[in-house]
Amino acid sequence: MIEVKDIHKSFGNLHVLQGVSLTINSGEIVSIIGKSGAGKTTLLQIIGTLDRPDSGSVTIGGTDFLRLGEKDLAAFRNTHIGFIFQFHQLLPEFTALENVMLPALIHRDNSRDARMRAEQLLTDLGLAGRLSHKPNELSGGERQRVAAARAMMMNPDVILADEPSGSLDETNKRELHALLQHMRTKFGQTIVIVTHDKELAAISDRIIELKDGVMK
Repeated sequence: MIEVKDIHKSFGNLHVLQGVSLTINSGEIVSIIGKSGAGKTTLLQIIGTLDRPDSGSVTIGGTDFLRLGEKDLAAFRNTHIGFIFQFHQLLPEFTALENVMLPALIHRDNSRDARMRAEQLLTDLGLAGRLSHKPNELSGGERQRVAAARAMMMNPDVILADEPSGSLDETNKRELHALLQHMRTKFGQTIVIVTHDKELAAISDRIIELKDGVMK
């Protein structure tokens, strides 16, 4: 599903990623761990098409997206990759339902169909009674579930989660762990998680450690 080959990335004199290569299989949950500054988030951003490496290649489902132009790259990201961030990144002026619908509306899907799918996803994640609530009216765990529904809106091949439990209390962390497993079981997504949370990493099929830009 995901093939990363000999990725290098520097910021000035700082060589953040030093020849990272890995393969992630379809349907796997993989956690990337390591100390702050090890290159975890940079690697996740490159896999997610949000940044480009200085050298190397990345393919998702056989597509080398580093060869795509910006317009095609944005379209690829929208349809093939879903993101879950530590602080949710929900638009505060929009309701939970509207936030989840956004990827489909950006894709110019039929708004009625998008609404129906968003409602179904939120219902599946236990938020049927919160569709019209804005983010400031939701708990931290509820906001994370809205973010997860948004990530799944386009039925992407890959879900990328950057420190998804970092802002949650222990109860909501446990709910998140169960949610990620549910997403993989029900929807079949490949899930890649960057985390410092050992309990979250433990639910993964495989743990990859980065240290000083190198896989250990």
